[in-house]
Amino acid sequence: MEIDFETIQKKWQKRWEEAEVFSADDNSDKPKFYCLEMFPYPSALGLHMGHALNYVIGDVAARFKKMQGFNVLHPMGYDALGLPAENAAIKDGTPPEEYTSKAIQNYISQQKALGISYDWSRMISTADPSYYKWDQWIFLKMFEKGLAYQKKSPVNWCPKCSTVLANEQVVNGKCWRHEDTKVKIKTLKQWFLKITHYADELYSGIDNLDWPIKTKAMQKNWIGKSHGTEILFDINGKKWPIFTTRPDTIFGVTFMVISANHPNLWDLVTPEKKEEVERLLEKITSVSEKDISKLEKEGAFTGSYAKNPATGEMVPIYVGNFVLADYGSGMVMGVPAHDKRDFEFAKKYNIPIRRVIDGGSGEAFTGDGILINSGEFNGMHSSKAKEKITQWLSEKGLAKKVTQFKLRDWGISRQRYWGTPIPIIHCKKCGAVPVPEKDLPVVLPKEVVFGKGNPLETTKEWINVKCPKCSSDAKRETDTMDTFVNSSWYFLRYTDPKNDEKIFDEKKADYWCPVDLYIGGSEHACTHLIYFRFYTKFLRDLGLINFDEPVIKLFHQGMLLGEGGERMSKSKGNVVEPSTISKEYGIDTARYFLLSLAEPDKDREWSKDGINGALRFIKKIFKTFHKIEIGKDTEDFKGFLNEKISKITKYIENFRYRLATIELKELFERLSAEKSASRESLETCLKLLCPFAPHISEELFEKIGNSGFVSNSSWPLAKKVEKKEEKEDINEKVQQAANSVINALQKKDREIKKAYIYLIPKDFALCQKEKISLPVKFEVFSTADKEKYDPANKAKKARPGLPAVFVE
Repeated sequence: MEIDFETIQKKWQKRWEEAEVFSADDNSDKPKFYCLEMFPYPSALGLHMGHALNYVIGDVAARFKKMQGFNVLHPMGYDALGLPAENAAIKDGTPPEEYTSKAIQNYISQQKALGISYDWSRMISTADPSYYKWDQWIFLKMFEKGLAYQKKSPVNWCPKCSTVLANEQVVNGKCWRHEDTKVKIKTLKQWFLKITHYADELYSGIDNLDWPIKTKAMQKNWIGKSHGTEILFDINGKKWPIFTTRPDTIFGVTFMVISANHPNLWDLVTPEKKEEVERLLEKITSVSEKDISKLEKEGAFTGSYAKNPATGEMVPIYVGNFVLADYGSGMVMGVPAHDKRDFEFAKKYNIPIRRVIDGGSGEAFTGDGILINSGEFNGMHSSKAKEKITQWLSEKGLAKKVTQFKLRDWGISRQRYWGTPIPIIHCKKCGAVPVPEKDLPVVLPKEVVFGKGNPLETTKEWINVKCPKCSSDAKRETDTMDTFVNSSWYFLRYTDPKNDEKIFDEKKADYWCPVDLYIGGSEHACTHLIYFRFYTKFLRDLGLINFDEPVIKLFHQGMLLGEGGERMSKSKGNVVEPSTISKEYGIDTARYFLLSLAEPDKDREWSKDGINGALRFIKKIFKTFHKIEIGKDTEDFKGFLNEKISKITKYIENFRYRLATIELKELFERLSAEKSASRESLETCLKLLCPFAPHISEELFEKIGNSGFVSNSSWPLAKKVEKKEEKEDINEKVQQAANSVINALQKKDREIKKAYIYLIPKDFALCQKEKISLPVKFEVFSTADKEKYDPANKAKKARPGLPAVFVE
């Protein structure tokens, strides 16, 4: 039969909207459930089915919880600022604001067409000044508390983007958006947020998160907590603190390495070594730790020396491409006999190698052992020597125990137009002055000229202002904020999106938050998913919220690949458009198909054959509801339906959506074989289908005589079925299994004299032979019985609750 999917979809989408079916209630007595998918960047290209998968996964959970009686908040918004929108707007010849607005409207219509249960009254856009006003407000609060500051820093610079790139945006020394463009290193004055203020809490809180194990491990590694010793080395009359986790190797230090991006590098480079150092620096194209770790370790002698505080020896200082400028002091001590990287470096540059821990030969020995060549500490085990050497140097004022983190402060400055303006005014007399809160938001000017670099720098009417402190001529900050700032607190704004007086109402935020379920990609593990934890802790410390973490449960969706397993892209011509699929198959068919391919966290391939199979299933449901009589259920069907309620409920709760679709298919296959069913059972079947295929569920719910929405109905509950005694159960199974074998053979005219039944030990202990009735003599054995009669080796086929049978 033919189904007019488009008419059905539009009909129910309109009715849901008119009746505000999915509007969240801030004053409900019901338990709350906050379901959120990471909001998208609104590209003009719109959605493909891969994006749709993410939203459908969240929609199943949101609809399920609503039907279970929860007050559900399921909002949507748009991460609308940032470089991609600006570049696309320049290419398109349209102002970014206009370009972004059109893209958002396109996204909204596409997402509504998917039948997602969003509360559209709470929609936000980060490009709206009423939103980014509060980004600026948070910045001012951080500035006030010393957590927002400016400093000179080496940064990744893309010449094509004409802006700073975050470390995560540098891939193999190239810009992530311009793969043919080498990144350069520049030293610029940048704005930073002091995320390191919360490093310890961010690290320790990871263990309590209900997040994927891999993501938690990635965050722990990124934050990188280490316990060690800070040792002072004398360099040209100044004390340089050097962090190490191996103070027991201090007597083996034969060189030092300073970062190639260290701000004080040139203080150490002597005139005769300048050219050699410059040659090395020209090769470096990233300040990214990930890229640095892949480089061949190279260095150049600076001409300066450091005094080893343990030996008094003067050791050479090299500049190296493998030391991070902002980790510790940006300099490390080289112990080639006991560190593999240092060993390779020393061999390459002919630096002495001195063993100070007994063990190994030839290569670097990195384990613990007995100290040698270490003065008064000779003969001491390294585990004890770490403590004793730290104490010895501490008494001289040359060392102390410290805890170190790999996490660095977050550089948020971007030299582009389409971002949140940083609310600072630069005055020659007063320095960096915060914009008064009453003057927020600082709105982006519309009359700008795009060319090379940041157009804000040439918009004089916007830049030139009076200092809020002294009224002298001053200039606005022209850097804009990294867009990860916008997404670091957006989940809170959804709780009160139209509030012009406050960032949000504290009572509303405390009612809805933290987010119960957050769905998005694992690629954000060390960016957004750390940043929004940082913001949550800061806003808590301001007294605005009373929880520590933004999200209770995090779920990473799998990827939808094109046919053949390739990633979907316009250039490959394998993008599947939701609008095309909707017209041909119906969006419910697509929803069901996507979720039936694999579990939500696994990758899956699009398949035309597969979606045709899903279409046949959807058509079969329609056909069943057109032919079945509303009457009575058979007892068998009642029991079958009850079992499916239990299984589908369990599978949705545990994100086993694929298994739920299998159970649904079995349920409707069975229903199609019934001549009649009760109205209650038919309604129950549609309720179970609703989270996966909401439009046709509503249509058929109405067809059987209902005036309300199935989306508003109560989720069915499985009835408790009295379990048989385990002994009776195993006796029945033995009898059924044996009779099945005997009957099959007797139909073939085979004479059966005796049956031998084999049970696993647990089942054998429960079996009561006297309660088993068979038409032939029989024996029952435990599979563990070494004396059992088993000429055909059948016993090995026995399974829990499933006997093996041999007859002769």
